[in-house]
Amino acid sequence: MPDLGAHGDGPGHDVPDLGHHGDAEIGEGMIDLAVNVRRATMPDWLADPITAALGELAAYPDPRPARADVAARHGRPPEEVLLTAGAAEGFVLLARALTGVRRPVVVHPQFTEPEAALRAAGHPVERVLLDPADGFRLDPARVPDDADLVMVGNPTNPTSVLHPAATLAALARPGRVLVVDEAFADTTAAPGVDGEPESLAARRDLPGLVVVRSLTKTWGLAGLRIGYLLGEAPLLARLAAAQPLWAVSTPALAAATACASPAAVAAERAIAAELAADRDHLVARLAALPGVRVAGRPASAFVLIHLPGAAGVRQRLRERGWAVRRGDTFPGLGADWLRVAVRDRATTDAFAGALAEILEA
Repeated sequence: MPDLGAHGDGPGHDVPDLGHHGDAEIGEGMIDLAVNVRRATMPDWLADPITAALGELAAYPDPRPARADVAARHGRPPEEVLLTAGAAEGFVLLARALTGVRRPVVVHPQFTEPEAALRAAGHPVERVLLDPADGFRLDPARVPDDADLVMVGNPTNPTSVLHPAATLAALARPGRVLVVDEAFADTTAAPGVDGEPESLAARRDLPGLVVVRSLTKTWGLAGLRIGYLLGEAPLLARLAAAQPLWAVSTPALAAATACASPAAVAAERAIAAELAADRDHLVARLAALPGVRVAGRPASAFVLIHLPGAAGVRQRLRERGWAVRRGDTFPGLGADWLRVAVRDRATTDAFAGALAEILEA
């Protein structure tokens, strides 16, 4: 598994635990800053159709109405949408259906499931490791020209970096499948931008583009499993052929329809703006602590920090009831990295106080 390192430093031999996720960090009674799922009371416009769908479980799911609604949200025909049981299923379908891929490349650090799915399907995987000294900035020139499958996150988990749409678009070309994981796109906001900044979800002109989306993060639907892919109709048809029948449940389809409505999109934008203010508060509190360095310019629902001795700090935080995400299971990071979820300001202040006490001890 060659690593095309940030400094061209050749093959790497470390194999992080790609199957480790934030939910493994949480113990009973702990305050969760490890999982990037918003926890709030579900609005009636979402809860009511999900509840109503429970009365329809005797019938097999029909994805066509929800597919049309999601397509309309993104200005696409229904043939350019594939509903999935969460974004993670999308990565599995890509890995299993694209059997002819010769040189798949995954840009890291990022969510580990894309690489894990490729490896499970028997694909050799090359990594492009972005440089923390450069704010994890993506340079398209570092991706090999003959890579026929490229996977990259935007905004990227765990770095929270939002790459410019033009940078990502430069990776698209005939003969290549470009997979952009936008699972956290709905958490981003920018002054003067009405929608999701730097999203490629509406781009129909880029050859081979597949955009991966999730409804898990903003709406707290991790247990329901609902996501979708956006892309060229022939390519999505190949992926659909690898998907099990009735893969998305009736309640999940109801959620997809509800979350595609104009009211839901407006609510999502308001939540993203509030999140940005809470994130700024978290960044300010973290940056004031000795030895803590916030990576890049965070743009999503979490912040990546570098802290010497972070592994020990994480354990002492656990002893005080705080769960944060370890960074060493992300390729390109190591034991001195932690990911911290954005929460309300009171929670952030309490966490910063606990971390300060540990660092000053």
